[in-house]
Amino acid sequence: MKTPERPMQTDMVEVSEHADVRRGSPLPLGPHESGEGVNFTFFSRHAGRVRLELFDHPEDAAPARRIDLDPARHRTGDMWHVWIEGIRPGQLYGYRVDGPYQPKDGHRFNFNKLLLDPFATAISRLPSWEFEPGRGDDSSVPEGNSVCSTVDNAGAMPKCVFTRDDFHWRDDRSPRHSWSQMVIYETHVRGLTIHPSSGVEHPGTYRGLMEKVPYFKELGVTTVELMPIHEFNEYQVTGINPHTGTPLRNYWGYDPVVFFAPKASYSSSGGVGQQTVEFKEMVRAFHGAAIEVILDVVFNHTAEGNERGPTLCFRGIDNRIFYMLADDKRFYKDYTGTGNTINANHPVVREHILSALRYWVVEMHVDGFRFDLASVLGRDRAGNLLTNPPLLERIAEDPILRDVKIIAEAWDAAGAYQVGSFSERRWAGWNGRYRDDVRRFWRGDEGCLGVFAQRICGSADLYARSGKGPESSINFITCHDGFTLHDLVSYRRKHNEANGQNNHDGANENFSENYGVEGETTDIRIESVRNRQIKNFLLTLFISRGVPMLSGGDEFCRTQRGNNNAYCQDNETSWYDWSRMEQHREIYRFTQGMIAFRRAHPVLSAEHFYTDAEIHWFGPHGELPDWADPKGKQLACLITEDEHNALYLMFNAGVEGAAFHLPPVANGAHWHLAVDTYHEAPQDLFAEGEEPLVDQSQAYQIGPRSSAILLTTNGKPPRRRS
Repeated sequence: MKTPERPMQTDMVEVSEHADVRRGSPLPLGPHESGEGVNFTFFSRHAGRVRLELFDHPEDAAPARRIDLDPARHRTGDMWHVWIEGIRPGQLYGYRVDGPYQPKDGHRFNFNKLLLDPFATAISRLPSWEFEPGRGDDSSVPEGNSVCSTVDNAGAMPKCVFTRDDFHWRDDRSPRHSWSQMVIYETHVRGLTIHPSSGVEHPGTYRGLMEKVPYFKELGVTTVELMPIHEFNEYQVTGINPHTGTPLRNYWGYDPVVFFAPKASYSSSGGVGQQTVEFKEMVRAFHGAAIEVILDVVFNHTAEGNERGPTLCFRGIDNRIFYMLADDKRFYKDYTGTGNTINANHPVVREHILSALRYWVVEMHVDGFRFDLASVLGRDRAGNLLTNPPLLERIAEDPILRDVKIIAEAWDAAGAYQVGSFSERRWAGWNGRYRDDVRRFWRGDEGCLGVFAQRICGSADLYARSGKGPESSINFITCHDGFTLHDLVSYRRKHNEANGQNNHDGANENFSENYGVEGETTDIRIESVRNRQIKNFLLTLFISRGVPMLSGGDEFCRTQRGNNNAYCQDNETSWYDWSRMEQHREIYRFTQGMIAFRRAHPVLSAEHFYTDAEIHWFGPHGELPDWADPKGKQLACLITEDEHNALYLMFNAGVEGAAFHLPPVANGAHWHLAVDTYHEAPQDLFAEGEEPLVDQSQAYQIGPRSSAILLTTNGKPPRRRS
């Protein structure tokens, strides 16, 4: 006799749990809506028990509800999971994880610590998130301790926030600029608009950044690279400014606590989930203006520091898996200079990093990533540099990440320096050699002719041997780390006294010069030299093959008063003072003009190294350059654009003027002056179609410490490609 079918609804009723707390599912990781509730999934291999705590307010020390996860019922392999009915967006939560506290074996479980979910997509904002000895960390316990701190940190800890991924992106699409089209602008979210002079309604926030979109569009940048926006603790730095007595703050944010959550304090609308929405609105606004958004991401270390640091997340979840430990497992290997190193090539950690990258691309629509101290990601669990690091290969080959930009800071604090040779071709990289060699040439150092020529041609000496093209070179003169462009030509030495470390922090060799006076001056002669040098750097940057990156504020001479390591200066030292725009509008105009000039001449940004037919080098008298002359300071090159058009670039790093012989041009063509940094505005850079004719019967006179660009017009008014 055939058994009658029973309705599927009846079957589901019989097999489903009925409580508001159920077994849950081990996938996917993190909190996700499921039916009328939320499924929470959490990884820990060595934990003995896990508790999920729900909170009503960010500052609460006691939870509104505790849910203990039974290992027999709520664990699948290394995954701890539970489903809870009725959870809504904005719900605050955290975890407690119990297990062995045995530092000698690498375990640092501590049930007294409320932990952040590594998959949390938002972290609540607290007015004071501090970790003092005996409060929220283990620093009151002796070094290499074997005694677990009993201090409960819940009241001083921010809470995880459950958020929904749904957002009306409208018809948002990534601009997907080619490398040859890109002009990157590196900036700090808060610092860009927090100064009263910024003129925005929402200073220091994602929305404030949105208000500057027209500015970026006018300047001509295609890509905005944001310094770290992953949640971090600005109160982590506990020093005092010795000049003012004011507390120092973690301003740069290179100490993440989790990898999925945007910084709550950068939100103008709230910190219990609103930050994720506001971040998405910002990305959508940039994309609407055809501007890409790249994130500076820190996957090499976390804010938990060394063995005396706070227990916030990974340390309390599974210390042995997430961090590289020394032979004496009480201590951490430190290839980052911060106290700990993420164990990036452990399969679990590797998958966690990939999940974070996919989240920012799929849910937050970002266009790429710049990886801080990326060489760390190529080290194995013993700290050795790998030939084919699996994480770097996975990032390059991941099908979700195939269209995003991936940029490496190809060095670390343990001696690795892989500029030009970092991983496979898909990886571009910050070219630190470009920065140093261009600075040295314009400072007038000896023996720089050859390396200067290599740098403006795309650094084939560095990248070609790895099968890469010039588009792999991210060229920059300055960045967040070091002097601003104004300070590079105003200070001979660093002035970091306000950082409270007796000026011992920050790089000592900056290849900088002050041209007569250390710091600000009213001397017109010195100011004239400094302005010329700034223009020389900008011209060099935007005529060089590779991808140019401008450090935010350099276009109007932002200054940090000689501080070359302003990581802890959340004040006017670091903030962009937009009132300087009026004083230095000539530099802004020059920057804008050079970006436009680059765009008008695609030969300058082509994604291949120059051939012998495309570029020819000359000394000032028309002779071949003497590359071996250590005292050589003048150089010129003829760049062929097509059969009718050419560019002639002249560089004089000497302290005396120089006469440059002009190469002959085809019948009917004429040389016209496009740029000359020795001249003051508006004669320093001419608008399209207005370039004056140059007398070709005599040499072109270049002033001291100056550069110039001529272009041919074939007997017709100059025409530039759009």
